[in-house]
Amino acid sequence: MVSYKEIQASNALINDATAPRVAVFAGGTSGIGKLTIKALVATGASVRIYLVGRKSAEERMRIFIQELHSINPKAEVVWTEGEIALLRETKRVCDVIKSKESRIDLLFLTAGYAPFGRRAETAEGIEVTQSLEYYSRMLFVLHLLPLLREAEAPRVVSVLGGGLEWANVDLDDMDLKKPGNFGPMKAQTQYVAMNSMALEKLANDNPQVTFVHSWPGWVNTGNVRRGSEPNSVMAWFAWLFLEPLIALFSFNDEESGQRHLFQSTSAAFGGRGVPWKGKPGINSLLEPLNGLFLVNYKCDCTPNAKAMPLLRKNALGKIWDHTQEILQPYL
Repeated sequence: MVSYKEIQASNALINDATAPRVAVFAGGTSGIGKLTIKALVATGASVRIYLVGRKSAEERMRIFIQELHSINPKAEVVWTEGEIALLRETKRVCDVIKSKESRIDLLFLTAGYAPFGRRAETAEGIEVTQSLEYYSRMLFVLHLLPLLREAEAPRVVSVLGGGLEWANVDLDDMDLKKPGNFGPMKAQTQYVAMNSMALEKLANDNPQVTFVHSWPGWVNTGNVRRGSEPNSVMAWFAWLFLEPLIALFSFNDEESGQRHLFQSTSAAFGGRGVPWKGKPGINSLLEPLNGLFLVNYKCDCTPNAKAMPLLRKNALGKIWDHTQEILQPYL
């Protein structure tokens, strides 16, 4: 485990020279994304952050942005409205950002929530949580990769379940559309495995970019209840049992933000970024090189050496081909 003191010491080295000068946070209106934005702004560095969120969050985020400006007047936080469960909206948001920037240093992806409710599709025919936790995220990466390649130490962080992959991904029904095939456990494990496979493919094709698939552990963001229908049995179960349990074992908000800022900036992962004298991280191929890092809530690399080779052998090609087929109209 990387101690909190070590993380604080590393984050204290973030300044105008070492900070990600341009960052995009998709899903930064609550939870870990919002906490990480606050931690980044609090470094005092000169940064520009694109905060992407739904129209319904705009007024709340205006107040949050004012608070951030009072913490650090050098930080510019640009509210960017978009309903990114829709892939056409994700493309539009990316086009807006690409029209304004020539480089991006950090792409931080947290949009989504636990798929505890009934299967529901977007207007584009994709299950909502899968669109948020997988397809939209990969579309952000593919659109913004040219700008990431222009940065000195570019990084992509996808917060979901790195290191928790299961090898038995459903390759015959990747979108879980068959009757009775969608359920909370199967959906979440499916989306985690698809994230890791696609990110590993992207990391191998773009060695100049560091990729992190993060498992945040127990963090009380409220997302465990978001996918449940109001007043349903699942919603009440989450409120009475799951959320108190999460609160008991989770990091506090400040530490969670600091740990994800560390994952977003430290040279512990791939050797690029804020200087790190500790033990270097090991990527998903068990190498101390750049690539995809599966990082847990302790900021340890967890390569999942049992499941990842099987997924790599049996699933990666099919997952990537299917992903390309879904995303092609929006590229």
